[in-house]
Amino acid sequence: MRGRSPGVRTEDVNTYVTGTAPPLPDRDPDARWFAVVRHTAFFLLLGASLVRFLIRHAGHPDTPWIIALSTLLGILYVLGAGLDDAAPAHRRLWLGAVVGVWVVLVVAAPSFAWCAVPLVYTALRTLPVRGSLVLIAGLTVFVVAAQISLFGFDPNLVVAPPTVAALATAAFVHMERQRARQDALIGDLLRTRRELAATERREGALAERQRLSMEIHDTLAQGLSSQQMLLQAADRIWTADPGTARHHVRAAADVAARGLAEARRFVQDLAPADLAGGVPLAEALRALAEREPVPGLAVRFHQEGTPVPLPESAESALLRIAQGALANVREHAGASTAALTLTWLDDQVVLDVADDGRGFDASTAPAAGPGRGHGLPAMRARAGRLGGRLSVESVPGEGTVVSAALPLVSPDSPELP
Repeated sequence: MRGRSPGVRTEDVNTYVTGTAPPLPDRDPDARWFAVVRHTAFFLLLGASLVRFLIRHAGHPDTPWIIALSTLLGILYVLGAGLDDAAPAHRRLWLGAVVGVWVVLVVAAPSFAWCAVPLVYTALRTLPVRGSLVLIAGLTVFVVAAQISLFGFDPNLVVAPPTVAALATAAFVHMERQRARQDALIGDLLRTRRELAATERREGALAERQRLSMEIHDTLAQGLSSQQMLLQAADRIWTADPGTARHHVRAAADVAARGLAEARRFVQDLAPADLAGGVPLAEALRALAEREPVPGLAVRFHQEGTPVPLPESAESALLRIAQGALANVREHAGASTAALTLTWLDDQVVLDVADDGRGFDASTAPAAGPGRGHGLPAMRARAGRLGGRLSVESVPGEGTVVSAALPLVSPDSPELP
């Protein structure tokens, strides 16, 4: 379901613009200010009409009734101020009572007819547009009749009240429709903002899932794979060469310990353990090469150029890419040697992971999928998130080179997600 602005429904705005719905409630400062002016004008006109009657009709036998009706009308009008949030039916009953008392008062003293001016706006604020127009027409006819009975026939008295009522009504309806359209626009903006926030939350959740999946692949999955290979090797030679078998078991235990430490760190969104404590990237890569656990695979590390400080996110990405590339070498390449080369250029840092394995057709490299892990897609994603690129060069029978290049930025630059 699409969101809506508080207190404003799009269908209400549309029906108000077409004249079939009640006006929207006063919520903005301008509407409240206009209400104060309208109420003040009513009581000023009521008081002026009463004073005029008392001055011109001193000693009139109906004076007590006029005073009583004026007081009752004022009290009823004040009670309406507490009905702003009441049900529409209650507001209409109140308006009917006010108009009824006013009609009786005008019949007894036509000078009270001018109180109809604020009542016009009250009707527009209380009734649907069409209903208020009918009531305003009736009020106008009654005012004209009252003025003719008081002053006699005068063309001005016939033309002026309807003209004033028509202009006031047209201005009010125009302002209300403009306000309705503005409320609809605000509702659309609020809905769009909520939808954008929901989209950002979904994207954030997907990004976090991707981060966790890559971390799991580059730590737990690779560690478990190495343990499996070591334990299988130990099992094969357990009887013939127990010393070497125990060495493989100890190596598997070391891999498990490192995997546990890495798991704890990525759950806390920390840098890899090899980079903890400010260890330089080159030293972390050298340690990765030296502790290669798989028998028969020799890994060496080499650095070229002058190192410069990197953001933590870039160092973590390069280390994870190196781990992922070496995991592919162990599991798929059948290589005897591999080389990690970290090259510092003027505008970028490049990590190459080369092996002398069986190679493959890089143009048909499979994407990540069920049962295949993340591998190259995860490495590409890590490089891409930092504005870098990852390339793979491989020919069947001639080994593979995985190259990751990241742009050099200040270590104080904002971390990329």
